[in-house]
Amino acid sequence: MNAYCAIASMSAGTIDRVFVSEGDYVYEWEPLFQLKTNEGVLKKVEMGVGGKIISLHVKPGDRVIHDMTLAILREDDQPSGCD
Repeated sequence: MNAYCAIASMSAGTIDRVFVSEGDYVYEWEPLFQLKTNEGVLKKVEMGVGGKIISLHVKPGDRVIHDMTLAILREDDQPSGCD
């Protein structure tokens, strides 16, 4: 059974870079987005799960708020090397 995860912003700011596209397979802790906070700090958005990006909700230059959904990931139900 596949589970879905919302990838959320950890703070308010602007999307600086998007490292993934819809349909991409991503691994645990792989950088997905780079966010420039309102204070000017660059932060990478990562997830502790792997799977397939099924939808992107932002693009570079988009303003985001804390806990805003950036993308949806369908978790991989196959064990990985670190499981």
